[in-house]
Amino acid sequence: MSPGPLTAHWFLPTYGDGRQLVGGGHGVGVGSAGGVRPASIGYLTQVARAAEQVGFVGALTPTGAWCEDAWLTTAMLVAQTERLKFLVAFRPGSVSPTLAAQMAATYQRHSGGRLLLNVVTGGEPTEQRAYGDFLDKDARYRRTGEFLQVVRALWRGEKVDLDGEQVRVEGAFLDRLPDPVPPVYFGGSSPAAGDVAAEHADVYLTWGEPPAQVAEKIAWIRTLAAARGRTIRFGIRLHVITRDTSEQAWAHAESLVEAIDPATIERVQAGLARSESEGQRRMRSLHGGSTANLEVAPNLWAGVGLVRGGAGTALVGSHSEVAERIAEYHALGIEEFILSGHPHLEEAWWFGEGVLPILERRGIWNRPGAQGTSVPESRAVPFAAAQ
Repeated sequence: MSPGPLTAHWFLPTYGDGRQLVGGGHGVGVGSAGGVRPASIGYLTQVARAAEQVGFVGALTPTGAWCEDAWLTTAMLVAQTERLKFLVAFRPGSVSPTLAAQMAATYQRHSGGRLLLNVVTGGEPTEQRAYGDFLDKDARYRRTGEFLQVVRALWRGEKVDLDGEQVRVEGAFLDRLPDPVPPVYFGGSSPAAGDVAAEHADVYLTWGEPPAQVAEKIAWIRTLAAARGRTIRFGIRLHVITRDTSEQAWAHAESLVEAIDPATIERVQAGLARSESEGQRRMRSLHGGSTANLEVAPNLWAGVGLVRGGAGTALVGSHSEVAERIAEYHALGIEEFILSGHPHLEEAWWFGEGVLPILERRGIWNRPGAQGTSVPESRAVPFAAAQ
């Protein structure tokens, strides 16, 4: 099955931003740029507008105790942008399915259809319990399946009664349906996650593993979905470090690791080792907590995962090299790329100006939005003509 044109999304750092993978690194010396950028609406607006201008379709907004609420933040950003969609991450255990379906419908009406939904089951038991969720991992996935069963039925205009294992509703309905119905993005590497994705997801998301491992995941989910008479699109979550030359990109990647205190790596890895997430285990296996041999596949760098949970790999290289790697993933069947970089404002421009035009010339990416939004070509300097 040949993939369609790829869709590129960016990321909103609602936990704050900066020039390092962790705030401050060893500290910023005199004469060096740095510091933490608070996740203010003003700064997030800059990131969102940059993403919109260079050609990203949407922006993922994370969920968790470590960041601002995704629903409220993106609702504020809708008025500050023109066409950018917002991929809102949320956890089924924290809100009823009827309310979530209603919130999505309201969001679509007031935003002009700019909501995408990223359903996150949750893999960190300590954080789940802080939100009042005491289910074990498999039970959380079963709840997610029941939750999406109700939400999907409500969006179809049905009246819903369900007395499930984890979800119970009686006489649930929506007075006004979402238009359009927001697509559901969902990820997970465990067998329980695969079943939920095959049954309910529009887009299955994987973190940035080497291409061979991604191909295995695609085949796995495709088979599960086909058994249910469904087809699913596929997306990938990656960081990017792209520069005019490969040497510049790798030098920047190495500087990010050099700025991290080894004790910080040890502490973060100890915490991630306690995660229940199979995807997190797969990310940790790429680097093993060591700064040696971080290039785990051509131009695929596992350095981010040393100090950050979740997506832990970055595409690193020249614009043409990064474009080639993206084309490689696209050929496997990945149609949606959710990308990020530190700091997110500057890296959006590096990628938008450097990589997207290459993908456009190759015919695998089309610039969204109205005509005239593309990056202008260079123009002659006034008064520079020969006398």
